Amino acid sequence: MQQFVDAERIAGVVTLVARRGQVVALDAVGYTDVETKQKMSTENIFQIHSMTKPVIAVGIMMLAEQGLLSTGDAVEKHLPEFRGQKVIVERDGDRLVLGKPRRPITIRDLLTHTSGMPLNPPEGIKELQGDLHKTLNETVLILSQQPLLFEPGTAWQYSNEGMATLARIIEVLSGMPFETYLEQWIFRPLGMVDTFVYPPKEKFHRMPTAYIQKDGKLAKYTADPLGEGKMKFREGAKYPLPEGALYSTAADLYRFYQLMLNGGELDGVRLLSPATVAVMTSLHTGDIEVRPGVGWGFGWQVVKGPEGQDGLASIGTYGHGGRYGTYCFLDPEKELIGIFLVHREGDSVERTAFQQIVYGALTD
Repeated sequence: MQQFVDAERIAGVVTLVARRGQVVALDAVGYTDVETKQKMSTENIFQIHSMTKPVIAVGIMMLAEQGLLSTGDAVEKHLPEFRGQKVIVERDGDRLVLGKPRRPITIRDLLTHTSGMPLNPPEGIKELQGDLHKTLNETVLILSQQPLLFEPGTAWQYSNEGMATLARIIEVLSGMPFETYLEQWIFRPLGMVDTFVYPPKEKFHRMPTAYIQKDGKLAKYTADPLGEGKMKFREGAKYPLPEGALYSTAADLYRFYQLMLNGGELDGVRLLSPATVAVMTSLHTGDIEVRPGVGWGFGWQVVKGPEGQDGLASIGTYGHGGRYGTYCFLDPEKELIGIFLVHREGDSVERTAFQQIVYGALTD
């Protein structure tokens, strides 16, 4: 990883590798800030952005195991505002023809990104993901009135809107705010002491500077309110940003991922049954085109063929990335976990290199 720091592609990085239930490498390279030369530490707390999505999926499946929902449920069963939702049947420039979908969207559709809900909020609230100025309830009400891009279950479209909707279902069925549910039912039981939706002020100093890659160089990401802007620490936020909510450390994330590889249990704490974990990490998108060699489970990207093995992962490996370059992969066949944490929006060259280095170190 030092080569990427020396080339000024990343300021610093924290990596963790675990095999057969043991952490075998936990390293920090580079700096939290290139100007001050503050050394990166394994204790640093990162915005993991979309790596939050599998955590939401676990929360949903915990509710399913309590009998409060089924993945086949229509979303409108739990969120009545979705009744009467339309789908785009014809598009001609700015002209849209809407119709009634053949069936309503389901929780399973949301978990697999096959609902037809768009990637991001519509024009009227496009500033939401930077201003965080509306509640989750208000946001999902607006999203429920937007037309679907395609018939549910027929195509794949990565959807932040869909994840926000799942988070709202968690709120409604649990009777508590989304962030409280995660804290009470997932983070606290697993001992994830440095994982937050809204980080406390006494831990702000542990978050590295966010960068963006411009013309082959690093620049502070001041243009992004979540980067070096007004919402870096979510102070004053109303919207918990479920599609990219979490701050966490490598050590905390390891506990969550090891729970998954263990079939839903860690250190005597069981959040899910082995059967549920198996369903979540199985391929659910079939022949629907996602990208070559990759499909989707419940909240997880899943390697399904050789074209998806660009990081040398086994078939069946699952994982997720985040906007600022963060990434994880879980390989059940090799009992292997890899965690890659940076604060740099750009490409994925470094995280792919990390994955290849990890697999290159295996000798059995």
